[in-house]
Amino acid sequence: MSGYAGYLKELLRPLRVYELEGTANGAELEAQGQALDGVEGVLEEIQREMLISTAEDRGLEAIECLLARRPVTDDLEMRRAALAALLRIGGDSFTLAAINDNLKGCGLNAVASETGEPGHVVVRFPDVPGIPDGFEEMREIIESILPAHVGIEYDFWYITWALMEERFETWGDIEAISPVTWEELEKMVK
Repeated sequence: MSGYAGYLKELLRPLRVYELEGTANGAELEAQGQALDGVEGVLEEIQREMLISTAEDRGLEAIECLLARRPVTDDLEMRRAALAALLRIGGDSFTLAAINDNLKGCGLNAVASETGEPGHVVVRFPDVPGIPDGFEEMREIIESILPAHVGIEYDFWYITWALMEERFETWGDIEAISPVTWEELEKMVK
């Protein structure tokens, strides 16, 4: 006896009017309890999916349908954060701090900084060496977030010769990893 069936039987037991085990009354309470258990499961799912911070699938998909762009990430936490950032975009989102907060909507850590030239910013991806996967989609999101009059320059970073010399003593050490392309070598920062 568990779930709502057990709860209903325990509720009626002190009355001592009903035979609750092995009777039609007990079977009816079992059936009603199973139906209530099913309703509870659906309500728990609805409650989970209605908040961005707890949604896992249907809730996130519903929010994405409302937006012009989708975050470029499959990671659940980053997807939630990206959608929250996209929903925060408003008419007063033009300070540098607000723009950086909004850029989280691309699904990857993107940071805008001023260049010193009025109306121009540089966008960097500090957590990803090289050009991030899905950059074209991210670029469209970033350019739809930033004001239209702002010039955008993208800055990518790669391994330096100094870092490469620290990490690998010889070219043989690099070749021992596996056949490496130049693009893969450029991204071997960590």
